[in-house]
Amino acid sequence: MIRRSVHYTIYGEPASKANSRRLVTIGGRARFIKSQKALDYVKAVREQVRWMHPLMTGDIRMTAHVYYASRRPDLDVSLILDALQGIAYENDRQVKEMHLHHHLDRDNPRAVISLEEMNDDDE
Repeated sequence: MIRRSVHYTIYGEPASKANSRRLVTIGGRARFIKSQKALDYVKAVREQVRWMHPLMTGDIRMTAHVYYASRRPDLDVSLILDALQGIAYENDRQVKEMHLHHHLDRDNPRAVISLEEMNDDDE
């Protein structure tokens, strides 16, 4: 079986999903929703990446090199995983293996992402 793969470079610094929530009132009930920074980043991802057709449907291995503008942010790719749903794969639950790397590049924050379909014998 041929494994498909895709590689993306996404410019801009990803927001940490855990730290990218804001409290709003909707219909009289308090709810947490994505912050404007998180929403802007998801929009930027969708504008920068090549959409796959058909989407990956099996288990996926992800390698991510995230270049932050400072040492302060936590290494968090959950917002990237959310943003790539419907673009590269059907659901971020398909990502079964992740290799994550934190880097510093003050002038050019970005995420370099590789996604690869896994065979059954990869487990």
